[in-house]
Amino acid sequence: MPQHTNRLINATSPYLLQHAHNPVEWYEWGDEALDVARKSDKPILVSIGYSSCHWCHVMERESFENESIASVMNAHFVCIKVDREERPDVDQIYMEAVQALGVHGGWPLNVFLTSDQKPFFGGTYFSPPAWTQILENVSRAYSGNRDNIEDTAEELTKHLMRSDIGRFVDAAHNVTVETDLQAIAEKLAERFDRLRGGMSNVPKFIMPSIWRLLLRYHHLTGDNTALQQVQLTLDRIAAGGIYDQLRGGFARYSVDGDWFAPHFEKMLYDNAQLMSLYSEAFAVTASPRYREVVNETREWLEQEMTSSEGGFYSALDADSEGVEGKFYCWTAPELDKHLGSDASIVKEYYQATPGGNWEHGMNILYAVTDEDAFIAKHKISAGQWHKQLIAYKKTLLDARAPRVRPGLDDKILTAWNAMMTCGLLDAYAAFGDDKFKAMASANLRFIERNLCEGTTLFRSFKTKRSTTHGFLDDYAWYIFALIRYYQVSFDEAALLRAAEFTRVVLSQFYDPQEKYFFYTSAKSEKLIARKKEIFDNVIPSSNAIMAQNLNWLGTMMGIDEWIDQSKALVNALQTLISTEPSYMSQWAIAMIESQKGLKEVVLAGNNREQHQTLLSSFLPFATYLKASDHSNIPLVADKSPVNGRDTIFVCHKRVCQLPVHNVDQAIAQIKA
Repeated sequence: MPQHTNRLINATSPYLLQHAHNPVEWYEWGDEALDVARKSDKPILVSIGYSSCHWCHVMERESFENESIASVMNAHFVCIKVDREERPDVDQIYMEAVQALGVHGGWPLNVFLTSDQKPFFGGTYFSPPAWTQILENVSRAYSGNRDNIEDTAEELTKHLMRSDIGRFVDAAHNVTVETDLQAIAEKLAERFDRLRGGMSNVPKFIMPSIWRLLLRYHHLTGDNTALQQVQLTLDRIAAGGIYDQLRGGFARYSVDGDWFAPHFEKMLYDNAQLMSLYSEAFAVTASPRYREVVNETREWLEQEMTSSEGGFYSALDADSEGVEGKFYCWTAPELDKHLGSDASIVKEYYQATPGGNWEHGMNILYAVTDEDAFIAKHKISAGQWHKQLIAYKKTLLDARAPRVRPGLDDKILTAWNAMMTCGLLDAYAAFGDDKFKAMASANLRFIERNLCEGTTLFRSFKTKRSTTHGFLDDYAWYIFALIRYYQVSFDEAALLRAAEFTRVVLSQFYDPQEKYFFYTSAKSEKLIARKKEIFDNVIPSSNAIMAQNLNWLGTMMGIDEWIDQSKALVNALQTLISTEPSYMSQWAIAMIESQKGLKEVVLAGNNREQHQTLLSSFLPFATYLKASDHSNIPLVADKSPVNGRDTIFVCHKRVCQLPVHNVDQAIAQIKA
């Protein structure tokens, strides 16, 4: 019998393609499905998930592949499948609706709408009996109790159309940035897990922007407590099961408080931010482990997550063969078989036990936290142990290679790719290794070739570009990546391109009434509400990134209007930033940059070594520019080598200190 195929067979999203053979007659979100709903007056069922979502796969197997359940769905609903990563605008609206109903959010997200897209009921995962009952109840209510449903839908829609900005914006309070920063550091310290690092909540998400904020706080104040919090967190994460001890790359979060048992999916956006975080932490501490983590993560990215054209894939599933974590875990007999006489020391180092340190007799590789004590116990030098450990890792990697691999979500998202480009460029700055810069450059070329049409960005690519226009995070991170690329390459075309796309964002996303950016462009499909993304989540707020972009570009290109807009974005949220830093850490970074101002560092001459020294120093509030006879950047127009020698000009608000020839003198001026 030929395999059933539904409309999703033509989708570009791997998640939608996974459902292309369900007996459910799925539609993609779009005019076709919405027109059918209007004409048939059927309620809409929107089911939202993503490719590496464990419970999405479970609900598909249990319910969406079930012929009898599918027949009920097809008879009574217009069924729409949405990839939340490809259509975050749709996910954003209906997640808020479900939460307004008092339901804890998550995925799969299953929401029932009227035929004109207004939500009236929803939830997350449902078991087959519960799902069948809900389908029958909703269908019966929609035909027999329509007035109540319409009233609920109308109230929810009014809620969705209210702006969050008004609730959080206030007049800027008259407090210095130093006072705000002290309050922020104290609030984060209250929530800090002093034993295991990270925040004191379970499950434990890494939240990289918090630790990047504390690195900047330490840089400004010299507060060693903040640095110790960062180091404890990064050390424990790098030793934990949340980090793939053999290949590199981080899982999404830890289900326990010890960073031990991860939810095994690996997301590009986590690893992008952690590439930046560990690189910056290396610049501050010179920890060899941080360098190792960044290099291992780059190798994982290159070997498992990079297309032949230089694009980066989105995610690896948690599951293989239907079992979460199976690809990554080991039984004690497996370790004995592959490592032979060395198995006992490796098992001790990775805390593997005969019966398994996790479920079903499996061991998660989880490194000892006191490596010095381990080395001393075994009377071996640190250098010799690390050399042996590299060999043991290779042995286990070779043994792991034939296993059934987790599923790969091979769509390429603009925002996440640009975020990873930023991570690679931060790594290049810290280490000076051209491999990082080459991958970043190739990725920017990929975006330009495949995800740009003039100054219009598109959201995603898989064998072909999707028709979905880019969202604010796509533009914001792409601009951020172009700024970072100019900082390390002095390719002026990248900086001018960043400015060009910033003008697009200002014209198509900016709300002149509330003076923040909508998540969707004025050219995007009109949904029942147009939202603004304010809070940081596992990915920083796109409005915060735009605040930084405006300040950096305004400073580097002498555009005061952009600097003022950046200040306005930050200042109106200053109370929220200082009282809720766990959810506003990227804003706090933007606040420091805005209120303290950025240094303008102009290099004149052939300062290649000086440039790399500046990049590898942790100087987060310095912008770097290159003097050139033919530059379009006003700040560098009058700068040239003094007395024929390589020269560095350190300026602030376009007022320059005396030019220097020595990079250490320049660093002292930058820090002053």
